[in-house]
Amino acid sequence: MSLYTITGAQLAFGHVALLDHADFSLEAGERVGLIGRNGAGKSSLLTIVADLSKPDDGLVTRQQNLTTVYVPQEPEFDVDHTVFEAVAAGLTQARAALDEFDQVAHELADAPEGPAHDALMSRLTALQSSLDTTDAWNWRNRVETTLAQIGLDGSLRVGALSGGMQKRVALARALVVQPDVLLLDEPTNHLDFDGIRWLEELLISQRSGLLFITHDRAFLDRVATRIVELDRGRLLSYPGNFSEYQTRKAQQLEVERIENDKFDKLLAQEEVWIRKGVEARRTRSVGRIARLVEMRGERADRRNVQGNVKLDVGQGEKSGKIVAELTDVSKHYGGRTIVDTFSATVMRGDKIGFVGPNGAGKTTLLKIILGELKPDEGTVRVGTNLQVAYFDQMRAQLDLEKSLADTISPGSDWVEVNGTKKHVMSYLGDFLFAPERARSPVKSLSGGERNRLLLARLFARPANVLVLDEPTNDLDIPTLELLEELLTDYDGTVLLVSHDRAFLDNVATSVIASEGEGKWREYVGGFTDWTIQRERSAQMALEASKEVSKEAAKDTAAKDGGAGRNAQRAAKMSFKEQRELEALPVTIAALEAEQKEINGKLADGSIFAKDAAEGARLTARYGVIDEELLVAMERWDELESKRK
Repeated sequence: MSLYTITGAQLAFGHVALLDHADFSLEAGERVGLIGRNGAGKSSLLTIVADLSKPDDGLVTRQQNLTTVYVPQEPEFDVDHTVFEAVAAGLTQARAALDEFDQVAHELADAPEGPAHDALMSRLTALQSSLDTTDAWNWRNRVETTLAQIGLDGSLRVGALSGGMQKRVALARALVVQPDVLLLDEPTNHLDFDGIRWLEELLISQRSGLLFITHDRAFLDRVATRIVELDRGRLLSYPGNFSEYQTRKAQQLEVERIENDKFDKLLAQEEVWIRKGVEARRTRSVGRIARLVEMRGERADRRNVQGNVKLDVGQGEKSGKIVAELTDVSKHYGGRTIVDTFSATVMRGDKIGFVGPNGAGKTTLLKIILGELKPDEGTVRVGTNLQVAYFDQMRAQLDLEKSLADTISPGSDWVEVNGTKKHVMSYLGDFLFAPERARSPVKSLSGGERNRLLLARLFARPANVLVLDEPTNDLDIPTLELLEELLTDYDGTVLLVSHDRAFLDNVATSVIASEGEGKWREYVGGFTDWTIQRERSAQMALEASKEVSKEAAKDTAAKDGGAGRNAQRAAKMSFKEQRELEALPVTIAALEAEQKEINGKLADGSIFAKDAAEGARLTARYGVIDEELLVAMERWDELESKRK
């Protein structure tokens, strides 16, 4: 039996039907990813399942005593509470029942025999049964266990935590209830890569039913066992993860297109027939006329697939070949090192992703690259003719009181994109804003709509360097895919901060990653390439440290055995090792030259468009050379030490 079922649900805001006779069910242990366009009604459906709102019509059934917990996109806390108190707030009802049990028990002890005594005894029995069922007796232990599971310090004040840590507190507050159904709205917002991986593992290990909204395709692929799409008021179910959904959805849309084309062709033929004259309206054709009327009504009621955003960025004049050159750059704040002796060259056309945990200093490094922030040590040479456009994750560039039209084109009804003038109403229509909303204030928009407006504002200005700070937050999946396509074809330079792994894989040609303690390193390729290379480097470092330990153990053993002559013999280089030492500089130089040549071919990303297989081969070879160089340098250092 399903934990939760909706049958024939209807929900509308104004003339738009968010749910149109929609059906939905959730089975025990299922992890359902809910997807759909911004404004389709996903959050509304989630609040209906959470029993926080009701549909206009339809049947809702749930298992008896079903426990459902809803974690909103932006959870609210009392900022003065400790983490322990905030998590314990999830057990408010259980603690209230426990307090009532104590109160009834005291009253029962003082009550004389009679009807009042019997009523108190009956109430006490009911409370005890409820407390046993919910395990409320051990509420404090449950809170401490949940805090340990999620890795939170219960003594910290909630108001002092980062957005990512507050998201963890919200999840802990939900999980301490041990719900049958867990509902999450955009759970990956404010989480860095490590936080997202941690959340994936946590949700996969949970036994409760899960319904969650997210636009993170990698997260959907890892966590979801079923995808449910809210599309034009209907809920369509697709078994499997997001990759499997994409295949099935493409097939379904093709079938729908063919069926609609057939219907439209038949309707056009009937419209021609009805206009032929009186002869067509004889009594024997009444049925055909009735069918035509029915077809007209069916065509009018059809809800077509919503159009996609039309993205086009205003191309500025070309910048200089070198956008920025950093040499041994360092930056400190207080006693903390944000950037430690980092060197890099950003070339025109590079698409660089910046990755690292929250607070690592990604935005600081971006500002140093663009010359907006001076380093404490080292030099930065900024290129010529840079036209920089910013996308700010905090949406600070938006004036909430301004209208949409004034935000895009202040004081004018026209915008110019790539030399073509366009009316602001038409331009806003490209970003799916209806003309009647153009004069509405920005504050009336949802989070996803505000991000779309920011993109519209960004692309209306000519630029040759795009700086995108978390552009994917709140954008629906079709818009994300279009943005990826636009950035891939963009001739200028892209500097991108994002926690969307699929987005980084599809856009970035190289990654600058934080390696802790202010150390940054550049890797060729996207997010997946970076993780593979990082894991290889960590494995090689581990093996090298083991080798050093073995050598140290051998040296110690030789010393303990006495025999100075034997020790000298062991330390003396063999003829073969001398030859190897002489050949190593040539080997290292050849590897570095090959790596430099590959970097030149991969720099502008064009090779991936011309020959994807060759691009993949060169990327893999670049990573192998990294490993070979590391081994060669370590061997050279080892032999040099032995020679001396």
